Amino acid sequence: MHKNILPFICGIGLMAVACNNGDSKAAGNGHADSSNNVATGADTTGKPVETGKANTDYKPAFPGQTRIAGVTTKAAWEGKVLTTGLSNPWGIVEMPDGRFLITEKGGTMRIVTKEGKLSEKIKGAPEVNSGGQGGLLGLTLDPGFSKNRMVYWVFSEKNPDGNLTAVAKGKLADDEKSLQNATVIYRATPAHNSTLHYGGRILFDKNGYLMVSTGERSDIETRPLAQSLQAALGKVLRITTDGKPAPGNPFAKDKNARPEIWSYGHRNVQGLAWHPVTGDLWEGEFGPRGGDEINRIEPGKNYGWPTITYGIEYAGPKIGDGIQQKEGMEQPVYYWDPVLSPSGMVFYSGDSMPEWKNNLFIGGLSSTHIARLVIVNNKVTGEERLLAGENERFRDITNGSDGALYAVTDGGKLYRIGKKN
Repeated sequence: MHKNILPFICGIGLMAVACNNGDSKAAGNGHADSSNNVATGADTTGKPVETGKANTDYKPAFPGQTRIAGVTTKAAWEGKVLTTGLSNPWGIVEMPDGRFLITEKGGTMRIVTKEGKLSEKIKGAPEVNSGGQGGLLGLTLDPGFSKNRMVYWVFSEKNPDGNLTAVAKGKLADDEKSLQNATVIYRATPAHNSTLHYGGRILFDKNGYLMVSTGERSDIETRPLAQSLQAALGKVLRITTDGKPAPGNPFAKDKNARPEIWSYGHRNVQGLAWHPVTGDLWEGEFGPRGGDEINRIEPGKNYGWPTITYGIEYAGPKIGDGIQQKEGMEQPVYYWDPVLSPSGMVFYSGDSMPEWKNNLFIGGLSSTHIARLVIVNNKVTGEERLLAGENERFRDITNGSDGALYAVTDGGKLYRIGKKN
């Protein structure tokens, strides 16, 4: 076993052992609070895993929209730390040879093997503004990466008018020490003098276009721009590899809308994932104090922020009119109160853990665990908390070709999570 691999074993035979050894502190119950809002133990009785006091008395729009019954993985599984040497990793993607390309918040990338061996820092990306929540964020590989070695990523860019979410592309050099001909292809304007809520995830769709998530930059004055079709903030965007609006977008013929917009009314989307069976796009976004959401994204739809929300201001007051439903605005498939602080997410597509098949796994930041959601017919039917005892902020998670999941944490760790060998 590699000297940096530290096992964390959950499950013995057919008896699942409680893996969530975190405490249940819930001071504040908001994203601004770094306490561990985690109940102890994966509940085997079917009761909701969340037992903390909610921030509001808001009622869900339908049964099962929040605090669904808890589930427990029956098969023996384990989490292993492959390396602790990353510097604020933010995004992870598997390369064709089974290694992982990982972004680091400060502006570099690294390659990590499944044995935990780290490459040198890969340089050459445009300068990032790494203050606050900014930095080198999500990334994805070109579908033809094996031949063209092209990488696409999101980052926070300093602009004369403030900061903004930008998308860039570059070629990974043959010696894997640099990104060549790095070019910014898209900027989500308007820029704003804030270092918060950049969004930052990026995926290819089946037609070779890029799906990009942005945030509404947090401030009261920029919140309404999530509802504006003339701004790129608080959106899921669909663009070409040259940064142009992709053909077939829902607002392509609307002269009063940006043609790159795919969906709108989002707060801060740090999770994007394709369902491996339906092909639907799902996203996860931060609510304020309470009201973190999982949504199934449909083109042209309005997901409500800041008009409707299941959360409140960090200081306690209601947001806007304090409503949770409005005609013409989509309801989240699922929400959390207290918060999960959902970051990167992925649907499990491996074969080694059959009971996880097509389940959604979401990295939790302030909640310091990975949330597993069982989804049937676009409804959440069960929730489990994984690795809560590790006290790590899980920033991103992806499938490995070996049937395991791989997750990075703000603390610099890379985990392998899968069947116990």
